Amino acid sequence: MTGPRDTLGRLRRGEVLSPEALTDFADGLAEGTVSDAQAGAFAMGICHAPLTPEGRAALTRAMRDGGDVLQWDLPGPVVDKHSTGGVGDCVSLVLAPALAACGAYVPMISGRGLGHTGGTLDKLSSIPGFRTEMQTDELQSIVSRVGCAIVGATGDIAPADRRLYGVRDVTGTVESLDLIVASILSKKLAEGPEALVLDVKTGSGAFMANPTAARALAQALVETAQANGVMTSAILTDMSQPAATSAGNALEVIAAMEALTEPNGRRSTRLIALTKALGGEALALGGLVSDANDGAARIAAALTSGAAAEVFGRMVAAQGGPNDFPDRWRDRLPAAPVVAELRADRPGVVGRIDTRALGEIVVDLGGGRRREDDRIDVTVGISHIAQLGAVVTEGQPLARVHAADSDDAAEAAERVAHAIVMKGGAVTSPTLVQETLR
Repeated sequence: MTGPRDTLGRLRRGEVLSPEALTDFADGLAEGTVSDAQAGAFAMGICHAPLTPEGRAALTRAMRDGGDVLQWDLPGPVVDKHSTGGVGDCVSLVLAPALAACGAYVPMISGRGLGHTGGTLDKLSSIPGFRTEMQTDELQSIVSRVGCAIVGATGDIAPADRRLYGVRDVTGTVESLDLIVASILSKKLAEGPEALVLDVKTGSGAFMANPTAARALAQALVETAQANGVMTSAILTDMSQPAATSAGNALEVIAAMEALTEPNGRRSTRLIALTKALGGEALALGGLVSDANDGAARIAAALTSGAAAEVFGRMVAAQGGPNDFPDRWRDRLPAAPVVAELRADRPGVVGRIDTRALGEIVVDLGGGRRREDDRIDVTVGISHIAQLGAVVTEGQPLARVHAADSDDAAEAAERVAHAIVMKGGAVTSPTLVQETLR
């Protein structure tokens, strides 16, 4: 067994760490025999002496195996999706039930928002009574009966990551590729999936805005997950504008419900396109269809037929929400007391959107967190956001701000006006789905 002091000494000297040393350190994190100081030194050392692909896979595997790893006996494949985060990204709410409607089983362990990106659990908390905290036996029961569940991680899932994640935040090592990969995959692989599709975002609203860095992360995620026995693909997608036309917790649930229940009504074309692309890839990886194109058609059919909405309603009821949510969601979701409309002061074309700024505005309205213990207001945010390339006339709405009071609404509307940049000529939007890595 390699002790933490020996491992840190090797890191200091720039030596390549063996899989055994990484496993022992991860076990020490999970068991509490590694101190916070040693964990911080480890994170900093990894930044200066990055791991080999074999080392990254070993660290991820050890962090996964340091806690509960779910086991399944189901008639269909267990699949999941993970996104690196963005603004207006409510894809999980549409994708999980759509996959389940197509015969997959989806035990989606998600997180809460931190920084300018929203969190799936916060969005679901806007549904009255919806529970995201439960033990693994209840999660497995709901998934087996309904086909999907969206929950937070228990204290027994990847405990080493919980230790290391907190240390990374205060030691300036959050952006280490090795530690990002191990953090994401230790939790996702603990779900026991047979297949995993990763949505790695790039652009102004992404965690990794630089395309080169985003691609490197995607490649490392795919290699590491596959080295640990899970069929995995990563799709590079554009986040130069919000994934849906809304940003904010209850507002994004509305966007998701429109996609699920109004096939001929108001739907975000980007949200639907992302759901089809990710879902098609997941169904192909899980062996339910011949290829991703066939899978995308199956996902589209599940949305149009209402099958995905029916599964979502069953999931909401199973997790403590209203039994009639798909039929009464407009009545069930809370709303902000003040709504202010931002209108174009001149004709033109939406030429650029500072998507990160929109996410920051939602946070400052009270819809997100600066610190993990901050309370959020699920009603606030921005809706009806104009899309890149949209031709607008003077006085045409560009967005709606939902706020707790009129002062907040006025300040936020002014900031949104600066984030949506008008141009005089035609604008070509970036390609939404840019590349698939397998």
